[in-house]
Amino acid sequence: MSSKEKRFTVAGTDINEVKQLNQQSGLSYNEVKTLLAAKYIKSKNEMK
Repeated sequence: MSSKEKRFTVAGTDINEVKQLNQQSGLSYNEVKTLLAAKYIKSKNEMK
């Protein structure tokens, strides 16, 4: 299947459009948690 073909869910959602919008949306929830945890650990280590 070509990447230019439209793929839709049963509800009519354009799958490729959703994937594109997700890529443009920024950090995911898990990426934010990881980033915050790393900053927290770094600040704790600097306080020692």
